[in-house]
Amino acid sequence: MSETQGGGSDRPGVIHARPVPHPGRWVALVAILVLVAMMISSFMTNERWNFPKALEIMQQAPVIEGLLKGTIAGTLGGMAIGVVGGVLIAVLRLSQNPILRFVSFAYTWFFRGIPRLVLLAMIGSGVGYLYRRVDFGVPFGQQFAQWLGLSQDFTFFTLNVNQFSSTLLAGIVGLGLSEAAYMAEIARAGILSVDKGQAEAAQALGMNRGITLRRIVLPQAMRVIVPPTGNETIAMVKDTSLLSAIPVITELFYQTSAIGSRTLLIMPAFVAVTAWYLIVGSVLMVGQFYLERYFGRGFGMTRRQARKAQAKRVARPAGMGGA
Repeated sequence: MSETQGGGSDRPGVIHARPVPHPGRWVALVAILVLVAMMISSFMTNERWNFPKALEIMQQAPVIEGLLKGTIAGTLGGMAIGVVGGVLIAVLRLSQNPILRFVSFAYTWFFRGIPRLVLLAMIGSGVGYLYRRVDFGVPFGQQFAQWLGLSQDFTFFTLNVNQFSSTLLAGIVGLGLSEAAYMAEIARAGILSVDKGQAEAAQALGMNRGITLRRIVLPQAMRVIVPPTGNETIAMVKDTSLLSAIPVITELFYQTSAIGSRTLLIMPAFVAVTAWYLIVGSVLMVGQFYLERYFGRGFGMTRRQARKAQAKRVARPAGMGGA
């Protein structure tokens, strides 16, 4: 056998590779450091920022009340309505019934096309003008009762729209209805990301469609649903500042703006509200990270993580022995 056939003499020697220089990275790094230094210098030397006064504004009782009631409660309530409604609308969009698909499409088309500020302004002013009160009961119940000669008009509950439209609950409902249109598309994308064979296997085992969706499809779809839902939650925190269109005064931005206008300390008030939004957003980002890690177990693991997971699965409790 020749050296060429054996492959001994044709093997290349040691390759002395040199890394490609990237001077642009160092230039960009220096530029970023200079900009950061300029910003820190501006914060430290410009007394008009007035950070001590901003810290004082952050701790005032009306600001804390606006943070808890308007921002945090508004975010939780709006996202609760949005998530539940979004999953329901997503299921309707995937239904085989054309009427249900059309209704869900019309809902998403309407609420995704209206800015939330306009929607909240309509709820706060327009709905009370159109309907002073809303009766919940049997349709045409009053006419039906008159025809039968009854005193009962089949009305179960009456809502005073003028009083309701100016409350925090009305703002939460408006934010939730708008959010449901966006969450519907997020949930639909998550459901479609699950292989159809999963649902077919569950149905072959005797599970109905509801149990299959709740026990098989949605848990796997959460890996796709959680990241954009976290973004929507953080966006909802900022959108609660639109509750002033209702108008709702127990809201973070409204209270800090009122304090800034009353004390003529506009910039410290803006710093205070910005700091609170950053704190709440940071907490939500940490929660989103752990949720993504929880629902993303088994996907995109490194080789070391896969070995650890495999070791946990095959490990036996002490004292049981093994083969």
